[in-house]
Amino acid sequence: MSTPLLVVNGIEVIYNHVILVLKGVSLTVPEGKIVALLGANGAGKTTTLRAVSNLLKAERGDVTKGSITYKGEAIEGLTPADLVKRGVVQVMEGRHCFGHLTVEENLLTGGYTRGLSRTQAQQELERVYHYFPRLKTRRGSQSGYTSGGEQQMTAVGRALMANPRMILLDEPSMGLAPQIVAEIFEIVRDLNQKEKVSFLLAEQNTNVALRNSDYGYILENGRIVMDGAAQDLANNEDVKEFYLGVAKEGRKSFRDIKSYRRRKRWL
Repeated sequence: MSTPLLVVNGIEVIYNHVILVLKGVSLTVPEGKIVALLGANGAGKTTTLRAVSNLLKAERGDVTKGSITYKGEAIEGLTPADLVKRGVVQVMEGRHCFGHLTVEENLLTGGYTRGLSRTQAQQELERVYHYFPRLKTRRGSQSGYTSGGEQQMTAVGRALMANPRMILLDEPSMGLAPQIVAEIFEIVRDLNQKEKVSFLLAEQNTNVALRNSDYGYILENGRIVMDGAAQDLANNEDVKEFYLGVAKEGRKSFRDIKSYRRRKRWL
């Protein structure tokens, strides 16, 4: 693995001063890599991303223990806007496009902090359209009337307009058809390889996430219970059993998996 770009070391997160959500989470995102953060709904994936992007305050959350460093510097005291200027951009779960603005206007908001001239902004738009040709055909359409896949592409394209070094991508497959999910992840891989953008990717779809990542961490009940190279996790019998529903003897029913979960070796 290459030099760490992001290091999360033993953080605890509490909401409303009483609800402990993350319990000593540690992870590393190396420069130029795609790291998947996996787990069921409610495991703490989104909270981890918000801790990194400093968006917890908006949800009445606080990092009470541990540290987070980006390029070797502590970032806990920075605002989300400061982090964007330093190259850390989060794409929120649920896309969150400005529905009343056109696709192109949404994209332009992503470059606001850079103070681009009109010519520079046009060049950046063309760069985004290179990766998202579908958005170029819908550039004049109101985002609120585009498909879920197009909105997800708009959200990622808007993040790209900020010229990020790292994108925190939250549940990109949520609510999308498999074909669109495959297209989104192909673009993520393209951005990683051609633009050298690092990704910390929170995803419930374990199969597609591991197929498109370099390394993975599995979260459960606010704790990291397993980590390793993506290919190793994809071949791990426990991961197959708990998250893919496939055992040595073949695919299992939900009832079998639910019963077997009580015997997890890491709990």
